[in-house]
Amino acid sequence: MHIEFLVEDSSASKLVSILLPKIIGSHEKKHTWRIHEYKGVGRLPKGLTAKTDASKRILLDQLPRLLMGYAKTRGIDAVVVLVDTDNRDCRAFLGELRKLHKSLCSAPETLFRLAIEEVEAWYFGDKNALFAAYPNAKHAIVSKYKQDSVCGTWEMLAKAICSEDENKSLLENPWPLSGRKKHEWAEAMGPYMNIDDNKSPSFCKFRDGLRRLVQGQ
Repeated sequence: MHIEFLVEDSSASKLVSILLPKIIGSHEKKHTWRIHEYKGVGRLPKGLTAKTDASKRILLDQLPRLLMGYAKTRGIDAVVVLVDTDNRDCRAFLGELRKLHKSLCSAPETLFRLAIEEVEAWYFGDKNALFAAYPNAKHAIVSKYKQDSVCGTWEMLAKAICSEDENKSLLENPWPLSGRKKHEWAEAMGPYMNIDDNKSPSFCKFRDGLRRLVQGQ
């Protein structure tokens, strides 16, 4: 089975690339995939026409065009779209994504998965991996986190992991510094993550959805 993955930034791309072999097996052994990283999630367009230039690589704005294009491309069995919910209502957001998919004249089998509030919630879901990668992380902050809550997840993770000076820099210059830190976290924690022992409901839905997808081929 060949799957195209659409993710909203480079840190999600890095994390997914590390986790996929753990979830569905080695690349090319049974399944193949490509991961496409975008430069932001954006919004679903009204109608099916994108409002921004495709070169800006804003994921949701381009999603109708992308899915219809994949439907015409041989060798693509499914598409997986992974995005953060941020402050959106997860059920309503998922409903919008599925409604869009249903409205397309042609589209591949598509699995939509949401990280709540942000993909950094998945690191909190595996505290063993977090502390393996960052032994000096602040236990008090990690234990205070409520799993998959809307609380400024990446900022809370930064407080747990980073020094005071690093946190000050992140607050003063969140972009592009936060993007670089998130990519660093994916590289550091991803290899330690135990995919079958994660307390994040959104991670488990991502994992289980992928497994069902490839089992149903």
